[in-house]
Amino acid sequence: MPEPTGVIHDIGYQRYTGPRLGRRHVFGALYLHGLRTAFGLGRSAKAKIFPWLVMGIVLIVAAGLTAVRTQLGEVVMTYAQFADTMSWLVIFFVAVVAPELVSRDLLSGVLPLYFSRPLPRGDYALAKLGALATALWLLLGAPQLLMFLGAAFTTDTGMRGVWNELGDLLPGLLYAALWAVVFASIGLLIASLTGKRAFGAGGIVAVFLMTTPIVGILSIMPSRTVNELALLGSPTALVHAVGQYTLGDLLVPAGQSESEIGGFGPVYVAAAVLLVTGCVALLLLRYRKVAAR
Repeated sequence: MPEPTGVIHDIGYQRYTGPRLGRRHVFGALYLHGLRTAFGLGRSAKAKIFPWLVMGIVLIVAAGLTAVRTQLGEVVMTYAQFADTMSWLVIFFVAVVAPELVSRDLLSGVLPLYFSRPLPRGDYALAKLGALATALWLLLGAPQLLMFLGAAFTTDTGMRGVWNELGDLLPGLLYAALWAVVFASIGLLIASLTGKRAFGAGGIVAVFLMTTPIVGILSIMPSRTVNELALLGSPTALVHAVGQYTLGDLLVPAGQSESEIGGFGPVYVAAAVLLVTGCVALLLLRYRKVAAR
């Protein structure tokens, strides 16, 4: 009978005896990784091209506005108006980044590995949502900060002028946060429905752009009430309507906001809250089903 020839090698595997950081640290790591992914940090040069191109565009526009104000002493647009003007770039940023955050994980099948750790199903979705919303807020908020610094250092009224500028900046940053939350919740929900990034990007662009004609159709209807509620037809128009109601002259010339949305400002605020809440609820439900497979 031949003697056994097998050999057992001790290659040094040991039990992990270090600290186990738990759910909060896992959530934070996933959020930070998502934020880095949104801007292509830690990835190839190709992944950095689009997000930093968009960031470069908004910063150049902000620098140009600051230069004009410094030389001519005229405010070309307020901080809130800047966020409104750059909103079309936000659509394409979301269309590229949202599928990058979630569609790749769906396609590669790594979600069971995530959920095998002390990470509840909802935490994964909320971490990705928080990362995308933060990236969008930075995209709109960083140029506003640049505009503020330019205005603060060139004011002729000392600290009073800086304080007034700060009073205009804060509503602009809050308005940028509104854009970020609404667009992130919609974009991430759509991207989570498919593992193919091209389909996710196309769906996001379609939802934001194809709803715009609805606003135009409703705004020319013979009913004044329908006209004043027309901005409910598109997420982009909805955010703008909330801005009109809450910011007033900081966003639109005096008197114009009332003629466009009438007395339906609270309706638009409620619609925005319901839209975000519904998208987040559907996103959590989506990942509950994904994790159950």
